[in-house]
Order: sequence, then C-alpha cells, then structure tokens
Amino acid sequence: MTGYTPDILAEGLDVIFCGINPAVTAAADGHNFSHRNNRFWSVLHLAGFTDRQLRPEDEQQLLQFGCGITAVVARPTRQAREITAQEFRRARPSFEAKILKYRPQATAFLGKLALSAMTSSHHIDWGPQPFAFAGTEAWVLPNPSGLNRSFTRDALVSAYSQLRLALTDRKR
Repeated sequence: MTGYTPDILAEGLDVIFCGINPAVTAAADGHNFSHRNNRFWSVLHLAGFTDRQLRPEDEQQLLQFGCGITAVVARPTRQAREITAQEFRRARPSFEAKILKYRPQATAFLGKLALSAMTSSHHIDWGPQPFAFAGTEAWVLPNPSGLNRSFTRDALVSAYSQLRLALTDRKR
C-alpha cells in the first residue's frame, strides 16, 4: 500500500471535491475513488462535470474540467467512521491552508462528517452552506462511496448537478 492517494489540484478550479479520507483500496491503487463500487466517476459524468466518464487512472484529466480532488485527512481507512472528530480538528489548519492556496470557487465536502467535526456543528445541511470555508463557497454533497447506500445514484446525480448548475450560473 502506498499509504496515500494523491491530490489532484491546481489553482483557480471551479470546485475541489473533498473526500473524508482515502479508502484503503484507493491508497493501495494510488488513485482516488478507485473501488469498483464507488460511484464518484459515474456521478460526475452524469451530473455534467465531465463530457465522458473518467476512470480512476484518468484522474489527472479532471483538471481539464475545472475540478480537483483532495481529502481532509490523509490517513487511509476501511471506513470513514474510523476517523475521529479530534483527527478532523487537527487536520483543519493544513486543510484550510491547502484550500486557501488553490482558491477554488467552491469546496464540496463529500458527506457531512468532516465539515461537521471541523466546525463543531451538528446541524449541517446538504447543499450550499450559509458560510464560507477558507474563503470559498462551501457545499456538502452525499458521499459517493459504495458503503453509502442511503443515496441512490440518481439522488447523487441530482445533488451534484445542483452544484454544477450553481457554478455554471456564476460564470455567465
């Protein structure tokens, strides 16, 4: 296992998708969202972020579409619940510095867990947040992990499409 899944980042992106932390399988593969049950790549395409469905090994091409990927906590785990609130709070300063450095229009947290722990708020809603995060518009989208079956693929596509439409409207 490589122990880390790489950031896919550049300055001035439309959005940086922020996972909770890398899955053990992604760290072993060296690519983000690489487990065959993860719906990230299909959802991004169906929501209109990419003109074709990328594969994990194509992840660098995501930059061409104005999108990036990072994780709040770099430590790989089998399940996100293995990351403690304290670990999220310790990760916040360096994570915020990363977002400030790259300055995307929006920071999209994949799931409520990380943002809730970092802000000590138990009342995080889905969608756009009423506050900025590291100088960017903050969004919370459902996590596309295959372990998260609370959301169908269609529900994921709908949620991600709302963000894409908001970003597109801003460019007009």
